[in-house]
Amino acid sequence: MKRSLVAGIILKCVSAIPRELRRKISTGMFRLFYYLSPRQRFITIHNLRRAFPEKSTDEIIASAKGAYRTLGIVIADFFDIPSLTKENIGDLVEVEGLENLKKALEKNRGVLTFGAHFGNWELSVIAISLLLRPVVIIYRPLDSPILDNLVLWVRSCTGNVLIDKERAMRKMLRSLGKNEIVGVMMDQNMAWQEGVFVDFFGRPACTTTGLALLALHTDAPVVPGYIRRLENGKYRMVIKEEMAVIRTGDEKADILINTQNFTRFIEDAVRKYPDQWFWMHQRWKTKLWQVAKKHVEKGAANK
Repeated sequence: MKRSLVAGIILKCVSAIPRELRRKISTGMFRLFYYLSPRQRFITIHNLRRAFPEKSTDEIIASAKGAYRTLGIVIADFFDIPSLTKENIGDLVEVEGLENLKKALEKNRGVLTFGAHFGNWELSVIAISLLLRPVVIIYRPLDSPILDNLVLWVRSCTGNVLIDKERAMRKMLRSLGKNEIVGVMMDQNMAWQEGVFVDFFGRPACTTTGLALLALHTDAPVVPGYIRRLENGKYRMVIKEEMAVIRTGDEKADILINTQNFTRFIEDAVRKYPDQWFWMHQRWKTKLWQVAKKHVEKGAANK
């Protein structure tokens, strides 16, 4: 896509700052935001307390601050993406398991790969596009046109194709039919009409059914992965083997069990490195009682 003049100026100015200094500035800003935004801080700490009831207050606060630091680093490193190439991506990202994606592509049904807002999710699809082939990414447009243009241009600068989530299903089906890789984020809260409730850290979390539906209807292989930040400041991307998709013939049950299995993969990664997940997000915002209330209202309206 075409980059706007303002987006180009922002990108050029920020990317001119050396990476380590850029990281210090960005993490410092998010450290300040941690203290100046009590509502987001409360959400973050509340989510961590509910997910890790066995941890002490000091451990919870350390993970909360770590999550803010992670977000600061993600944003700082975002401005390096346009300068990444197949030759230099290895200087920033180590990739483990790329052969699992290659093997899945050999089935010629397209590939569904999923992950979470974890480590540095922006770099994961960039690495795949540079080392293997571009990825079709589902995204939600940002409210700011300038920032939206900047983010879209950077995400697509290595060949990735972005699809608005509001009009995504048909385009994803076409992409899979062309044996392309489709990337889906599985860790965001959904409205009760758009998802199913599965267990995530011991709490019911309304989760997208899109990945399970696509896998069941297309037979496209599902390949999970995540990317985490290492102590030396670089990243390791781990691409796992194709996951088995459960098919019993009961579509409703199959959607639920497969969505649960996909979510469990994400939880396992977050449990290992809790400071690298996006705890500020209201992952459990949609409640089970909302579904029950709507059913009651619908039943009353039909009488």
